[in-house]
Amino acid sequence: MNKIEIQLKDSLNRVNFIFKNEEILTEGANDYVGCNILGESFGPFEKGKKYRLPYFVALPFIKNNILRIDSKEKCDNTDVQRYAMSERDDQRLIHRENKFFLNKIKEFRFLLEREVIENKIPKLDLDRFSSYSINLIDNRLLKLLKLARANLSLDDERKLTSSEKLLFTKLYEILSVWRDFFLTFK
Repeated sequence: MNKIEIQLKDSLNRVNFIFKNEEILTEGANDYVGCNILGESFGPFEKGKKYRLPYFVALPFIKNNILRIDSKEKCDNTDVQRYAMSERDDQRLIHRENKFFLNKIKEFRFLLEREVIENKIPKLDLDRFSSYSINLIDNRLLKLLKLARANLSLDDERKLTSSEKLLFTKLYEILSVWRDFFLTFK
């Protein structure tokens, strides 16, 4: 079982790496003249101006209050609550436009933690974010378990996020072996 866990965790880390390379919309929080790192130029950045950058490139600038996530990209406790409630209220797996929305929730939690530390938002917002995230993940996981008992339809497959596809494949394999073991009478 340990081998399956390691393989799954490695695959999930690869999916998260792909997410970190996705571009996000940012906004200048402060003016910054720019810098060169390993021959690559970043900036200049102007306060209030929009910039589309890979998440991993934007993150150090966000941490240093040079950039901030644009409001169109945000993912706070209200957004996660909306996701969690829609998953709770619909027994079917819900299709999300962003195949990395679970990764986005995971990564943006860091930004909320930072805002709590800087006293920009109350800790209650982070607690709610965590609670709604747990509900969302658990609801989607239950739906995946139900789907893994049978063959996945194309429509259902389109509804899975990248990380859920990895998990589904492993669950389907494990459940099939387990089921066949008990249903094979030899």
